[in-house]
Amino acid sequence: MRTSPAPLSSRDQRASAIGVVAQNTTLYGPASMVKAIGDAGLDAELPVTVGHVCGFDSVAASRRLVRRFTGQGVAGLIVIAPIDATAGVLETVPAGLPVVTVDGPPGCPTSNVAVDQHAGGMLATRHLLAHGHRTVWHVAGPEQWHGSRAREAGWRAALAEAGVHAPPTVRADWSAASGYRCGRLLADNPACTAVFAANDDIALGVMRAMAERGRRVPEDVSVVGFDDVPEAGYTHPALTTVRQEFAEVGREALRLLLDQLGSPSRQPESVRLDPVLIPRSTVSAALRV
Repeated sequence: MRTSPAPLSSRDQRASAIGVVAQNTTLYGPASMVKAIGDAGLDAELPVTVGHVCGFDSVAASRRLVRRFTGQGVAGLIVIAPIDATAGVLETVPAGLPVVTVDGPPGCPTSNVAVDQHAGGMLATRHLLAHGHRTVWHVAGPEQWHGSRAREAGWRAALAEAGVHAPPTVRADWSAASGYRCGRLLADNPACTAVFAANDDIALGVMRAMAERGRRVPEDVSVVGFDDVPEAGYTHPALTTVRQEFAEVGREALRLLLDQLGSPSRQPESVRLDPVLIPRSTVSAALRV
């Protein structure tokens, strides 16, 4: 087990503060990452200031945010960077200012912490296949998100590994409402007996749509989500899902930033954390007719 970063009480409080650039913190994943970083900063007696960019779709807004942080004398930045437009944020960081990305793009030039989303997609799909389902349908998240694409790639890889044909992808937008819309399409297909949803909210929407069409979960259709939101264990039936260890993400992001502060010439480091399958009650053996 990794230890928490050591407190930095000997530093000037203003100079030792860090800035966190966060994207769409109304979603469980980004919000949990912000909390995890804040908790890690508290353990290290390091003040954390959070700024929000809506969708990272405005380079001008990003520049204003980074200027604000540098004007406050932050020691470094942590950028939660889950979508393609992240480059518009990273380009605004002044040379020499330590920066760590969380869930940054492939090939990211900074130190980066990420959960292995590809492995998570494989975990979910393998779990469903192991229960005898002939194939697994996937309700994917938004295409511009790195994690969404990686989960979809993991789903495809697990199906290919098993020699199973991949059905057409159905795409949602992270919300339960979009999962419900996609679930209505899938519910009318009797061949659909297993669904891997790109997050738990989508999974809940799929489950509602299945119930309205008279298809029981898990007796008729098995469902796996992703993230392990706090409510996942209290749905009926309780949702099988893939957990991301957000607390560890926060600790590792802060550790990497402190390493840079202690050694400015240090080479960028990439940390990839393993997701965990949480089996509950929405998966059962496939019916054979």
